[in-house]
Amino acid sequence: MREAPTWRIPIGVLLLVVALAFYGIAVATFVPPLIGEWNALAQTPVYVVLGIVWILPLRRFLIWMETGRWG
Repeated sequence: MREAPTWRIPIGVLLLVVALAFYGIAVATFVPPLIGEWNALAQTPVYVVLGIVWILPLRRFLIWMETGRWG
């Protein structure tokens, strides 16, 4: 258990918010021209996958925020 505050948590939260904002802007900018003409039911799986894929690197990032190690 951590007894003293660490700089990694507030910096990590800020980095996470900035990274998610860039990711969201990138998806909103580049994906609609590619699949905008598709039926809504065909677009749904693409957006579901893109909505989940950002979670994959999150575990290691949260470990770093808590412990300072990447593994």
